[in-house]
Amino acid sequence: MSFGGITGDALRFLFENRMNNSKDWYDSHKADYKKYVYNPFAELITELAPTMLEIDSQLITLPSKLISRVRRDTRFTKDKTLYRDNVWLVFLRDKSLMSTAPCFWFGIDQKGSSYGIGYYGAEPSSMANMREMIVNGHPAFLMAQKYYEAQNTFIIGGDSYKRSKYPEQPENIRTWLDRKNIYFEAVQNNFELAFSKELPQVLKKGFKELKPIYDFLCVVESRI
Repeated sequence: MSFGGITGDALRFLFENRMNNSKDWYDSHKADYKKYVYNPFAELITELAPTMLEIDSQLITLPSKLISRVRRDTRFTKDKTLYRDNVWLVFLRDKSLMSTAPCFWFGIDQKGSSYGIGYYGAEPSSMANMREMIVNGHPAFLMAQKYYEAQNTFIIGGDSYKRSKYPEQPENIRTWLDRKNIYFEAVQNNFELAFSKELPQVLKKGFKELKPIYDFLCVVESRI
């Protein structure tokens, strides 16, 4: 199953599905969801899988476990809209830890696309381990930092504390230390990449380049 590409039909379906906000409408258009959204993302995962397993042989590569659900979980939010208007895929080791484990991702929404690596919401214990390793100059961090500062594709992100807890550290180290959460992403405010047949090659290259940071995050998790 080769990657045939993602098209504007995927975003149109997601937008219309969210606006209709109806299980009956979704059920009657489920074939469109499979054709325009699920199948292209499944093909993309299949195309990426060999590269991802080279990065980490423990990563899950089964599409049904890695593509976001079209229906939202509304149990703990005031927004009771049933369906989302975006879609993403993730590569990680354990789906049950998707919110708190380091993962690679690619996603599209109504404004554009993004891809990268990091946490959706890192556990405080993970961030504490990370800070300790950074302050102590752990070799895995030094490798990750060396890569990050040598490239210009990915930008570090994640909420930061208002006041630095490490004012004595250089600014380039504080940008890691002062995060409540951390991720590294490339954002596209258009659909040139998302709708390109070259998307798999771009993601393969980017994810391989992110491997030193992924390896660092895996060491962080191994110390919990």
